[in-house]
Amino acid sequence: MIYLDNNATTQIHPEVLTAMQPWLGEKYGNPSSTHRLGQESRQAVEQARYEVAAMLGCHISEVIFTSGGTEADNAAILGSLAARPGKKIILSSTVEHSAVREPLMALANTGYTIIEIPVDGRGQLNIAALEEHLPNPDVALLTIMWANNETGVMFDIQAIGTLAAKHHVLFHTDAVQAAGKVPVAFASLPVDLLSVSAHKFHGPKGIGALLVKRRTSWQPLLRGGPQERERRGGTENVPAIVGMGAAARRAATNLASPEYTHHIAMLRDRLENGILSRVPDTAVNGDPLHRVANTTNISFTGLEAQAVLMLLSQHDICVSAGAACSSGSLEPSHVLRAMHLAEPRAHGAVRFSLSAFTTAAEVDRVIDILPQFISRLRDVLPAGNSRP
Repeated sequence: MIYLDNNATTQIHPEVLTAMQPWLGEKYGNPSSTHRLGQESRQAVEQARYEVAAMLGCHISEVIFTSGGTEADNAAILGSLAARPGKKIILSSTVEHSAVREPLMALANTGYTIIEIPVDGRGQLNIAALEEHLPNPDVALLTIMWANNETGVMFDIQAIGTLAAKHHVLFHTDAVQAAGKVPVAFASLPVDLLSVSAHKFHGPKGIGALLVKRRTSWQPLLRGGPQERERRGGTENVPAIVGMGAAARRAATNLASPEYTHHIAMLRDRLENGILSRVPDTAVNGDPLHRVANTTNISFTGLEAQAVLMLLSQHDICVSAGAACSSGSLEPSHVLRAMHLAEPRAHGAVRFSLSAFTTAAEVDRVIDILPQFISRLRDVLPAGNSRP
């Protein structure tokens, strides 16, 4: 099996799994209990909080554990609005993940005005358009992703946050696809709230975190207990939290070494250049200079991406067409539409996302066999006829 769908989820690291195992068995205490078994769990949760804070460059009190990136995004948005009941405008972008887009669409039905800032053909945010809207005193929140899940394109969060701070606008960034791939220093970033998810950096699924900068006005999404300093009710998922802590510790160590990111970027470029040089009518989508190291989004012009995915899957090669949350759709993603890609190019877009577990042999294998697959598809499904 060759797995190149790491933006959908990553393989849990063996060290992370080992760290979690005791908390799935004999160490089952509730962290809110005062007896020894409960306090062992409490210590494990707080140790994991420390490790996550160290990875993300924040204070431990700013870390709120959630059930994942989706809850973290929803909590950031809804909690910020609850603390600002008189403001009814939300600024976002045209390329956000569904964990942000869908709550915003729901809010639009309750009296909020959602303004989506466009991107250019490289997937980069139109900063001038953003500047036009920030001075409006009715803006309650700016929510902009850090790294795009489909193209890997990275926004200039420093510049965006500086503009937001200049106009005293609360700023949330969905950093789910950035955490573990680029260094994060929350304390020095002009960001008020930040969302992450453990399973994007070799941790378990079902656990994430929302960072809320100290002295930020924000209201909890989930109530029902004193957990997370009364900011997220519910008994803590100790095994998953321990796993996230272990994954964060490994990610922090990896990111401290420039060779780690360089190696993944080298393999990504090797794959990308091999495909572009050997397969006609291909093109990379998104800004090639400002993106995370593991991601390339390549269009096989004139073909339907789902046909490419199915053929690769039959040969145990796992890739995707856009976000895993929307896979199965035969329509181009909203991200590619927002970039105004021509229809034949947008329909044929395939995302390859690598990890530290990806090998050069796997990359070379894909480069060797992909041209044959694409040639076969184009023989059977001529350009323009590959879609139902």
